[in-house]
Amino acid sequence: MSSSRDNQPIDEVNDEDLLNADDAAEEIIEGDDIAMDSDNEELELNLQNDSIAYFDIPQDSLFAISQHPVHPSLIAVGGSAGQEEDAPGAGWVFDTSAAVSRPVLPASYASDPAATDLPKSTQLESLFSLDGHTDSINTLAWTLPSGDVLVSGGLDGRLRAWKATAKANSPLKMTFLGEAQEVPEVNWIAPCPSSTNPNTIALGASDGSVWVYTIDPSDSANPLQIVQSYFLHTGSCTAGAWTSDGLLLATVSEDSSLYVWDVWGEAAAKGIVSDNGMTAVGLTGEDQRFEVEGGLYSIAIDPKGTFVAVGGANGAIKIVSLPRLTAAAQPQSRARGAGGKASADPTTGGQILAALQTGSDSVETLAVALASVTPPTLLLAAGSVDGSIVVYDATRRFAVRRHIAGAHEEHSVVKLEFVPNSWQLTSCGMDGVVRRWDIRGAGPTNPNAAATAAEAGLQKEWKGHRGDGEGGGVLGFVQGETGERLVTAGDDGLALVFEA
Repeated sequence: MSSSRDNQPIDEVNDEDLLNADDAAEEIIEGDDIAMDSDNEELELNLQNDSIAYFDIPQDSLFAISQHPVHPSLIAVGGSAGQEEDAPGAGWVFDTSAAVSRPVLPASYASDPAATDLPKSTQLESLFSLDGHTDSINTLAWTLPSGDVLVSGGLDGRLRAWKATAKANSPLKMTFLGEAQEVPEVNWIAPCPSSTNPNTIALGASDGSVWVYTIDPSDSANPLQIVQSYFLHTGSCTAGAWTSDGLLLATVSEDSSLYVWDVWGEAAAKGIVSDNGMTAVGLTGEDQRFEVEGGLYSIAIDPKGTFVAVGGANGAIKIVSLPRLTAAAQPQSRARGAGGKASADPTTGGQILAALQTGSDSVETLAVALASVTPPTLLLAAGSVDGSIVVYDATRRFAVRRHIAGAHEEHSVVKLEFVPNSWQLTSCGMDGVVRRWDIRGAGPTNPNAAATAAEAGLQKEWKGHRGDGEGGGVLGFVQGETGERLVTAGDDGLALVFEA
């Protein structure tokens, strides 16, 4: 029986469609065949996801994350609305309280492929969307002490503010207050912890300027009120931090300068201010002892307000004393200022207490914590572009307590933060992993060999984001006061919730 194909008409064949005789005679050199079931490790995909919940509405990288100070389940994230170059900025607020905790599972679940009742991650919904930015949202902050206002800063230079009404057992209500646009790009926002100056934030800009705003939700005509503006940095202002009492603001720049601003005039009232009338401490690269070629990019302040640590290019860290505003100071004394003289009186601050070197790569993040032990131990942690973490004991003249080479393999460490009042340090990196370390103990037994995970103090790690050069990485996290739950912002556009 002939097939139906035999009855189909034959199309006319064009000579151009025929294979050239020389091509037909070409010899194909045989090589080793690759088996279809090859176990090539380079093709292996890492599908591990330790999260208990996820937020996946964003279509591109999440650059910013912030946690409400009173209702820690309320999380704000921000980034870009899409992958297009002209995509506007976008942000969202969601509630992690819907995330269901996972029970401790028996070991059989890890090896039994038939275990189909594994707990699944909870998908979280958006409570509110942040709009109005024409470029990516680069930084977010809830104001202190009560989180009355959510503030966003963008690569479009805009500062936008929303009033947040959050009450137990009631839906979140967000109301747009207003915006300001005084700078080309907003690099960072830091909320002021001063109880006498609530709803105040500071920001650092790409043009080197520093601005302090108080947001007044009750003033509909002028909700964003400029408190101070400073223009001493000559390069991009890369990082800033308040003292724990909110009286002083410290900022650093790509021009290798550090300024400690007397925002509320407390230092001036005690005669601890430089000749410019603005700074309690000022150090620049003109002082060779302080110069960091390549600039400064990270900052952290001792909880007691005795020193500020700044980190920068080539692994450099400088420790500088801060003025003691609570102690009586002589009116005629002057803090070290740009172009000024250094005072020998330690109450004025500005003394370079230590110059540390973590390695050869830039110090991207710093964290300081006071461990609750007897006697109290003050710890300083530094994370570098080379993936390493170094922890110093500030109570022992900044001696190295732990050097964790390859803490995030060869990928940059993005953020470090201590769990309050503990020895636990949390880190995230461009490898897409979040890790927690216990800084107690002696550390590696052989200082000349790479430390094992146990020797380095690794307690736990959480995976779920892309990383390892796969277009991902963890760009930030929050962990509350207890560290029991962590929420991340990923370069892959995901926010994940992990449980300790």
